[in-house]
Amino acid sequence: MIDKATVDRILDAADIVDVVSDFVSLKRRGSNFVGLCPFHHEKTPSFSVSPARGLCHCFGCGKGGSPVSFIMEIEQLSYAEALKWLAKKYNIEVQEREMTDQERQEQSARESMFIVNEAAAGMFEENLKSHPDGKQIGLAYFRERGFSDNMIKRFRLGYALDNRTALYDALTKKGYNRDIIISTGLCVDDNHGGGFDRFKGRAIFPVVNVAGKVIAFGGRTLRNEPAKYINSPESQIYRKSNELYGMYQAKSAIVKKGKCFLVEGYADVISMHQSGFENTVASSGTSLTENQIRLIHRFTENVTVLYDGDSAGIKAALRGIDMLLAEGLNIKVLLLPDGHDPDSFARSHSSSEIQEYIDRNESDFIEFKMKILLEGLENDPIKRSSVIADVIRSIATIPSAITRSVYTKECSRRLEIDEQVLLNEIEKILAQNRRKESERRQKAAGHIQIEQESQQEQPATPHETDSTPTTPSRIAKTKDASNEQILYPYEEAIIRYIVKYGMSYLCDAVDESGNTIHQSLLDYVAYELGIDNISFTNGVFQRIYEQSLDYIADFEKDFAAYNVTVNEQAAERHRKGIEEIQSAGVAAISEIEFREARLAESIEEERRQKIATFRINYLEKLLCSSPVDEVRKMSSTLCSDKHRLSKIHTRYSQVKSEYERLTDLISDAVLNLKSAIILCQIKEIQRALPTITDEVQSKQEITRIQHLYDIRSQLAKLIGERVVNPKI
Repeated sequence: MIDKATVDRILDAADIVDVVSDFVSLKRRGSNFVGLCPFHHEKTPSFSVSPARGLCHCFGCGKGGSPVSFIMEIEQLSYAEALKWLAKKYNIEVQEREMTDQERQEQSARESMFIVNEAAAGMFEENLKSHPDGKQIGLAYFRERGFSDNMIKRFRLGYALDNRTALYDALTKKGYNRDIIISTGLCVDDNHGGGFDRFKGRAIFPVVNVAGKVIAFGGRTLRNEPAKYINSPESQIYRKSNELYGMYQAKSAIVKKGKCFLVEGYADVISMHQSGFENTVASSGTSLTENQIRLIHRFTENVTVLYDGDSAGIKAALRGIDMLLAEGLNIKVLLLPDGHDPDSFARSHSSSEIQEYIDRNESDFIEFKMKILLEGLENDPIKRSSVIADVIRSIATIPSAITRSVYTKECSRRLEIDEQVLLNEIEKILAQNRRKESERRQKAAGHIQIEQESQQEQPATPHETDSTPTTPSRIAKTKDASNEQILYPYEEAIIRYIVKYGMSYLCDAVDESGNTIHQSLLDYVAYELGIDNISFTNGVFQRIYEQSLDYIADFEKDFAAYNVTVNEQAAERHRKGIEEIQSAGVAAISEIEFREARLAESIEEERRQKIATFRINYLEKLLCSSPVDEVRKMSSTLCSDKHRLSKIHTRYSQVKSEYERLTDLISDAVLNLKSAIILCQIKEIQRALPTITDEVQSKQEITRIQHLYDIRSQLAKLIGERVVNPKI
């Protein structure tokens, strides 16, 4: 793990303009820089970089963030990998915490396996370029497949010499550990203290993970052997179900084009890339797995699956479509002409012909599935009904209710079946799935009775949450799921202020001992929410809030250290300023005193500005560079300046900045949230009233409603204006 001090040094050193400039051509526009967004196609620059805040943001697609977020997105790296990328750029030595002996041993083995695989890949490549057999056999095979030199280099293709121990001998001669060589699967233990090569005499296709490290190999025989392809066995660094061939080479194109083509084999990927479709990956001849699908989903929501004309193979692969749908991806299917697979089709057609064929023949999964499964069943109603049920099950796997509804309408139209009938069947499937999931959760949690869990999951009623609300200091929110949507804008406003100004000085407060303490905006929010037992209904907002509170202790130490540095700088500037005044040769005492006073004022103003800037930027920098994906992305979104005052508006009027109005803004934001929570409680009680048969209880609930209205009126007076009711 990278220690905090190193992370802080990396974040402090990383200049957003410098980092983004490595990938985007930037032009200055006022105090910021703009350029064409690297994450989507555009003709007019909408990608803005703010050096003052250390953030970038695209107002077209919404992507951006801190230097760490930008590198993670554009290079598709993990959080730790992005930090190391920046550390390397700024020549910062990465200090990692002391690992346990077991962790050190496992880490050492993993790193050693990567090193051995990299060495082997280099040897295979060198064989192809320099060894006579490599040129005459391996290179000739790749030429026969139509692969260009650029593709051979891009995918690091190679050749394993047709010698039982050629690779083993070469690796051990260079000093690589025998156990590591065998653990990678490159060689097989001969049970006599040596090893023999797994891939001898084969064309080599290295498998590279998303970070660009060689993790495995595929070997294609060039002779008449039963095993056409053999692959590396699974190891500590290679899990076949987690990887997609070509993802490292394709990830940038997938992000830029917003789409991924999914094929089956190595040659399919390479030929598609060579034809200009660089957003192509392969499942390497295996059925799709959930981890592979999630890997695609990291880069895009749109997938087109390419199938050849083998109908038997297609039917076996249809399960993969359902898995893609279940992950929430938008699926298209392309059936290639008879006798063609993606490799042969790409080699025999130009790029424009391929694109034209895709545009003309790409279809949604319903049309494709019905066409394949209903073929030849026109006069068999029983089998037709079975196929229709299969299509409905596919629709039911889609997580989005809106998307399910659209597909249901389309299915109803094409099959000429009443839409309500289809909806009823889908609802049955969904109910079954919910029941199975509930049972699974019960078993995992050790519950026996289904009724017990369902009761626990029921939303709490208002009187269960807070039966005697007597003052505005007990505003506890109910668990009604609809409240999250209602309260979202009010919670968002508070979290945005926390992210942008959380550690900024807000006001003075008096503690229990009567001492005056400086209170930050985050301190104020924590106090106000704490006394009323309020948490955020939105999970991401709550996580940002909790992470912000965790940073308070670090802030106190960092702020104290920064204060010392700023004071030292101020003292040094004052010393030099006095020397300049004294050396200026001014004779009049009054002039000297005037200049010294001006110098002191200037230094103090600069010191205050530095302190204020440090406070403002502290949380924003940390949250927008958080290792937690949802925290980092939401914080970056909240920090983007969506709305700016026009020049005409600011030319003729003095407009206070948001920072200058912070005291009023955060106070109103907190009070508005409390008011909205109370209104939600009122509406819940009103909805429950018709079901209450007990007259005494009914009167109590009506009294409670009136009491909540009274509390809300008090809040309205504190805000100083009429409280706008949220839409219920």
